[in-house]
Amino acid sequence: MEPLEIIEKLKEKFATEIMDVSEFRGQVSVSVRPAKIMDMCRYLHDDPDLYMDYLADLCGVDYPDRKYRFEVVYNLFSIKHRHRLLIKALILEKDPNVDSVVPIWAGANWHEREACDMYGIVFNGHPDLRRILMPDDWVGYPLRKDYPLKGPEGAEYKEFEELKVLHSHDKEWNIQS
Repeated sequence: MEPLEIIEKLKEKFATEIMDVSEFRGQVSVSVRPAKIMDMCRYLHDDPDLYMDYLADLCGVDYPDRKYRFEVVYNLFSIKHRHRLLIKALILEKDPNVDSVVPIWAGANWHEREACDMYGIVFNGHPDLRRILMPDDWVGYPLRKDYPLKGPEGAEYKEFEELKVLHSHDKEWNIQS
């Protein structure tokens, strides 16, 4: 099935949720309201003609000057049918949340945790939405465009034990750090 045919099937079921459709170099993406993302993804996964069984990637994006500051991008692929589609959930800054798709694609688990950790996007219904890259007590979201380049003022960077061991031989091995 061609990507634009997939969009037509989506429009039949989710016409009010689709905000924009775009194509770039053969890759079709559809921008949607986040309210029905779970229903839409379930449909894309379960419909036998579509069967998007593989979530190739999920990531957050920050556009601070746009009305919808954040996007959650779902890169979907059907191994059986060999077609691909990008879904972009458009998220408002004042309400940065969307439903988790972990019940559909278990592989979304750590991707959603990373988007939450780096952008502050909350994935409702996620089974374990805790920080994955930053320390639990970290303040802010480092991949937001307005995040200070050197991190928050007064942030304490705790040295990892592994680095202490690694650098313990610097003098002995004549390594300048």
